[in-house]
Amino acid sequence: MRDELGDRIRANPKYQELVSKRNSYSWVMTILMLLVYYGYIVLVAFNKEFLAQKTGAGVTSYGIPIGVGVIVFTIIITGIYIRRANTEFDALKEQVIKEATK
Repeated sequence: MRDELGDRIRANPKYQELVSKRNSYSWVMTILMLLVYYGYIVLVAFNKEFLAQKTGAGVTSYGIPIGVGVIVFTIIITGIYIRRANTEFDALKEQVIKEATK
């Protein structure tokens, strides 16, 4: 019975759509995160002078707000992924389950 249910789920076109959308979206989000994170690391490795420049009369250098920006970007991109997963992906999943258990 369990194998039959799994076969029905895998044969459902909505399941194929879900897998395709989720995988491509995950790859896009992963690439964005890697670009931001490793971009910052490359900046630290090869352009320390830029990061060490003061932002004004105080002691804060450009490296601090850029580093905070990386953290904030991570939080935002996670929130975006969770929102889409909880709406679009979960709706598709529910449709697949509903159709498979008929």
